[in-house]
Amino acid sequence: MTHLKKFLLTLVFLSAFPLLTVEASAKAGSLQKHRITGFTMGTTYSVTVMGDRSVDAGLLKKRIDSRLAMVNQSMSMFSPTSELSRFNRSEKNVRFTISPDFALVIGQASRLYDLTCGAWDGTLKPLVDFWGFGTKEARTTLPAPGEITALLKQTGFHKIDILDNALQKKETRVTLDLGSIAKGFGVDAVARLIEESGFDSFIVEIGGEVFARGAKPGNLPWTVGISRPEKGSSVRSLYRSIRLRDKALATSGDYRNFVTIDNKSYSHIIDPTTGYPVDTGVVSASVIAADCTFADGLATALMVMPPEKGIRIVNSLDTVECLIVVRKADGAFQDWTSDHFPNH
Repeated sequence: MTHLKKFLLTLVFLSAFPLLTVEASAKAGSLQKHRITGFTMGTTYSVTVMGDRSVDAGLLKKRIDSRLAMVNQSMSMFSPTSELSRFNRSEKNVRFTISPDFALVIGQASRLYDLTCGAWDGTLKPLVDFWGFGTKEARTTLPAPGEITALLKQTGFHKIDILDNALQKKETRVTLDLGSIAKGFGVDAVARLIEESGFDSFIVEIGGEVFARGAKPGNLPWTVGISRPEKGSSVRSLYRSIRLRDKALATSGDYRNFVTIDNKSYSHIIDPTTGYPVDTGVVSASVIAADCTFADGLATALMVMPPEKGIRIVNSLDTVECLIVVRKADGAFQDWTSDHFPNH
């Protein structure tokens, strides 16, 4: 599981970004589209709201950029001064006070770790770096088994105690990489900011993760697309279209970010039990949920486990749905869906 999902199954808005929505407090005819774009977390973001002519898009962009800078400074593993980097340098048995943003993400991380029986694990930084998907160069040779075994001893989310507004390591070498959940949190943070700014129909996207509030004109749900999960395919080559209303959608996959060693591709998503890139046959997993933080993390976990297990977990959750795509031996795709996913 890594932060580099930004290259994977980028969710694209259908029909060249038809991002139209209606505020409940105004007539559709008096509204116009205000679209704001920028860069964050090593990828792009896009926010579209509908409002009247008085909307100051420049001011709204400044507020969005400021909020995203806060999230990045908290959870970036590339910035040596970020909250996450400082925690990773902390010693065992030392209480490390965390910000409200960090606490919210850690709460979701703990829930995902328990729910997926460790398939989501935010302590895989040593392995992510080792395979070349983090802060180090990509590998060109297969590792020796002993190298993986040694790195696995440094992992395990259970080796971190979660206290009131603080974390504490049980082992000094354990480190966090929240990349597989941080973009989703960024989406949620911006969505809250937009809603607090008085908009009740909008869409937020960061690196392919999406949250849609309200509806399009005619009280219709938003429609977004999931890219076809094939190496070399265009991000606008659609595999499925999804209807969203007051929901988040996050997708993970194995076909855009990988290393090739001895003519074999190895995914960026690491299996926490083996230390090797996943090899489950799952090529993509999309999750619909109430918030993007949870959807982002769960989509990654569904890549790690067999599809039948993933479907059982999702079917046990209220208001959460998923689409898991498996590539069969003949190269054809097979869809696994949760009970109510077809409703979307």
